[in-house]
Order: sequence, then C-alpha cells, then structure tokens
Amino acid sequence: MGVDVGLARLSNELIAGGIAAYSVAFLGYAVDAAFGNHAPTAAASATVAGGVRYRALVGAGVATTEAALPPEPEELVALDRPGGFLAAHTGRFAIAVTVMGWLLELGAIVSRGMSVHRLPWGNMYEFTLALTFTAVTAFLVMMTRQPARFLGVFVMAPVVLALGIAVLVLYVAPAPLVPALHSYWLAIHVTAAIIASGVFTVATAATVMFLIADRYATLTAAGKPVRFWALARIMPAPEVLDRTAYRAYAFAFPVWTFAVIAGAIWAEYAWGHYWQWDPKETWAFITWVVYAAYLHARATAGWRGREAAYIAMLGFATIVFNFFIVNIFISGIHSYAGV
Repeated sequence: MGVDVGLARLSNELIAGGIAAYSVAFLGYAVDAAFGNHAPTAAASATVAGGVRYRALVGAGVATTEAALPPEPEELVALDRPGGFLAAHTGRFAIAVTVMGWLLELGAIVSRGMSVHRLPWGNMYEFTLALTFTAVTAFLVMMTRQPARFLGVFVMAPVVLALGIAVLVLYVAPAPLVPALHSYWLAIHVTAAIIASGVFTVATAATVMFLIADRYATLTAAGKPVRFWALARIMPAPEVLDRTAYRAYAFAFPVWTFAVIAGAIWAEYAWGHYWQWDPKETWAFITWVVYAAYLHARATAGWRGREAAYIAMLGFATIVFNFFIVNIFISGIHSYAGV
C-alpha cells in the first residue's frame, strides 16, 4: 500500500501545533515557577536546617527563648500563601496547554502511522516524536500522583528542543519500513526503549533540578554567598527532587532492561546471533551498566545524593550519545534505521 499524502500532511501540521503548545506551556511553567504557589524551596529548607534565621518569640509582652523558625513568607513560598492572578491560574493554564500539546502530538503520531499503515517509529524522526510523547506522558502521570508541576520548565525545555531538531534536522517523508524492520519485535523492543527513554528524560530533569537545589541549599546553610538567589527560591527542597528522580529511574530501569533483552532476542531471530557488539548494542548495554551503577549507588550509604546524581546524568548522556552520535555518525548493522 502506498503513502496517504493527506494523512502525512496532517501529521506534520499536528506536530507543528504540538510544538507551539509545548512552547506556550514552557513559558507558563516558567511564570508559575517565578510567581506561583509551591512547596518549601531549597533555599527555605537550607535556611531552616542551617539555623540561619532566628527570631525571638514574644507572648504577652514577654520575650521567650530564641528558636530557629521558618523563613518569612517572602523567602518561603508556602502552599497556603495567598497570591495574585498569576499564582492562582498560570500553573493550571500551563498544565492545560501541555495536555493540548500532548493530544496534538498523539494525533501526529497516529496519523503518521496511518499514512504508511505501520507503527510510526521506524526512523529517528518518528522515534523522537514517540520519545517526547512518552516523556510528556510520564510528566502528566507523575502530576496525578504527586505535586510535580515544578518539573514543567525542565521537562518542556528538552521536549521542545528535541521536537525542533526532529522537524528541522531529522525529518524524513513517510515511507514503508525497510525489510529488516518487518517484525512484531519492532512493537516490543522499540516500544520498550521509547518508554524507558521518555521516563529517563523526566528523571533527568528532576536530577538537574536536584543538583542545582542541593548546591544552593548547601551554600545557604553554610552562610556562603549564593549567586542567582531568585533561582534558589523557585527550586523545591533537594530531598523532594531526589525522591522524585529516584522513583522515575526505578521504573525506567527494568523497562530498559527488557528492551535490551528483547533486542537480543530479535537480533538472534534476524541475524542468527543474540549479540554482535554492534555500536548501538554496545551503547545500549553501557547505558544499562551506568543506570545499574546508579541504583546500586543509591543502596550504598556513601554514594547517595550528588554522587549518585552524577552517575544518573552520565547514564542520560549515554542515551543521547547513542541516539545522535551512534545513529548518525557511526555505521553498524542498525544503520538501516537512519534519519
């Protein structure tokens, strides 16, 4: 069957609308981060933990012993703090626009697949669409289980960037799959890799925020000068970010493990060998090793916090390297996936 040009054009128009919606959502999350209502921030937590601020408690005209108290409202953006229009509505507006972008991207993926009568992740452009869609899905699901709106800026930024690269650099016209990809293992192996990569993206966003918040909290608690104090104010407490990232990694790692195993089974079926140390196979295994090291580090008392976060960042770097450098510049038996 040939390519349905009308559906292919519709897919392109929908993904353009999705990018626009995600861009607006990014701005909304940025405004919400600066002016909205949030849980205690990294700076506030550090101020309390370090005992930087002390106030005398006064009752019935008699001063009592000084005690470490939470910062003033201007330094601690509490959940019950009254706010103006921006504080009350911008965050919800950003979420609504994110859902709109999610629906538009879903429509783009479905119409792309229908235009060629196959699963729409047979090349780098389609994989990028599916990956970013999964990342946004993971972010939205996370918000239904915990107050994770603070991740909006750090999730939308890479999503918009990746979709921009996909449209401007990686785009290829819809076409049938090459013979090597005609297998039900495409739905199993590649889908698992897409899900894991998307969740890893959200987890990495939380890790980046954790590293920033932890540094500011540490400097504040030590009484050292902190640059960009306003940025520290909008960051949630480091322990909140660390816990959020860990839960996402703990979900994504088994899925990535399954993707690697499924890929090996598909390789034996297609090429007669479970493993040939092809560059893409090798880097997928390196990614697995790094994230396994991260989870092991979390279970080791001496490697929690920043040290474990650096390992997680290295893991995502291997995913990015595998996707862009290996796919584009290094030839191997996976090169048929192309751009």
